Amino acid sequence: MKITIVAGARPNFMKIAPITRAIELAQKQGKNISYRLIYTSSREDTSLDASLFSDLGMKAPEAYLNIKEKNPIHLAARIMMAFDEELNQHPTDIVLVVDDLTPTMSCALVAKKHNIKVAHLVAGTRSFDMDMPKELNRMITDGLSDYLFTAGMIANRNLSNTGTENKNIFHVGNVLVDSIRYNRGKLIKPIWFSVLGLEEQKYILLTLNRRSLLDNKDNLHNIVQIIIKEAQGLPIIVPVHTYVSDALKKTGIKADNFHILPSQSYLAFGYLINHAKGIITDSGNIAEEATFLGIPCISLNSYAEHPETYRIGTNELVGEDPIKLFSALNILMNDQWKKGELPERWDGHTAERIIQILLD
Repeated sequence: MKITIVAGARPNFMKIAPITRAIELAQKQGKNISYRLIYTSSREDTSLDASLFSDLGMKAPEAYLNIKEKNPIHLAARIMMAFDEELNQHPTDIVLVVDDLTPTMSCALVAKKHNIKVAHLVAGTRSFDMDMPKELNRMITDGLSDYLFTAGMIANRNLSNTGTENKNIFHVGNVLVDSIRYNRGKLIKPIWFSVLGLEEQKYILLTLNRRSLLDNKDNLHNIVQIIIKEAQGLPIIVPVHTYVSDALKKTGIKADNFHILPSQSYLAFGYLINHAKGIITDSGNIAEEATFLGIPCISLNSYAEHPETYRIGTNELVGEDPIKLFSALNILMNDQWKKGELPERWDGHTAERIIQILLD
């Protein structure tokens, strides 16, 4: 069995790494299975720091489609043409795609045109907001897929409600947790941690990424002000990409405990998550990691890809509402945060289940 695995952005690799390790383990056990890893962007993508693949314990992609486009329609078209050529040159039995990006949807469509089975990793997530580009990607990819691997029963229900046959839906758990468990003992304390005088469980980790949040300068200003004010002097650590730091600097806010830093390596950033008093983020992946690690998490989102993170986990949704943010921070700083539970099958063995299903 040959599997072509498609990554469309840096966060995809955190979910792909456990899959590649599970395939390599199956190979050692004598199973007839192999994989070819494709990245739709370029080898020079600045988000792929030099240590990423070694940190994740995986090989670098075997091929890069080298597609760079900001227009989503042009991006989809160019990826489809390049991936069509990839499949012509390297036939495969299954194309495995991840999450809800334009590359995810584009490569799933090309695979079906080639009569190749599609496996969708992290299927069934929904925002129920058709104005979100990712929602369309999710629906199309799920509709095309032969194997729909879900992280929870809520995703299963979403798929069943759209008429997906139950025999194609597999509740395997959250593959991101596999990466956390695998790397938890290898996390690296950043060299600047002691320089800033930080102590474990005595800082707040803030991450921002969503363009719509960053582009609303007034609202961003209000959110950052509230965080600084309610942190009670605790250090606020903000490791972000350049475009985020630029947006934050434009707000004009400065504080002695507000530290904007460059983005960190995977293992260093994992250390910051694992040892924070609390996390404020607009990232669904980080909310999931926080739930597994039992770290209080405030999400600047109105929905979560995996509702389990706030229904039974340590996550809490506040959207971009300053009042809700203020209330959540008050609870956090008074050590009254809810004690979360681990969702079903978020146990670090998701990739093994997936490969066994594909082999069967």
